[in-house]
Amino acid sequence: MLYLFYFFITLTSFAFMEGFAWFTHKYIMHGPLWFIHKSHHVISKGTFQLNDLFAVIFAVPSWLFMQFGVMDGFDYKFFIGTGITLYGAWYFAVHDVFVHQRIKWLKKTKNKYMQGLRRAHKVHHKSLVKDNNECFGFLLVPRKYHRQYNETSE
Repeated sequence: MLYLFYFFITLTSFAFMEGFAWFTHKYIMHGPLWFIHKSHHVISKGTFQLNDLFAVIFAVPSWLFMQFGVMDGFDYKFFIGTGITLYGAWYFAVHDVFVHQRIKWLKKTKNKYMQGLRRAHKVHHKSLVKDNNECFGFLLVPRKYHRQYNETSE
């Protein structure tokens, strides 16, 4: 029964991160920390962007939850950190690998969900300024982006 509880905590933490990522993207990255995030909205030639600092920033709470959870005998804090880490890994795979093609995989997928994510993110990147943007979520985007793909691909 305890394993089911820890699985629930991990899953809940993962789901919570989508809301947290949306909030920080809209109000922090496109707000006071735009000077860092701006590097992600312009074409860059290098492998890394200043925006990549956010990966480190988000890794810190994950690591702290896991560290304190281990110190307390693998309690619930470890599994909160695990959920955050899994979200970060999935975010990297979808955002950096699939959407931005930092690693050339999944270029021609026919998966409607993945194509909707790609379309929504491209709409977000149409604006090169911090204001008047849309679609700040990542793994959950408005259905219209999925429908747009379905309509244009048929």
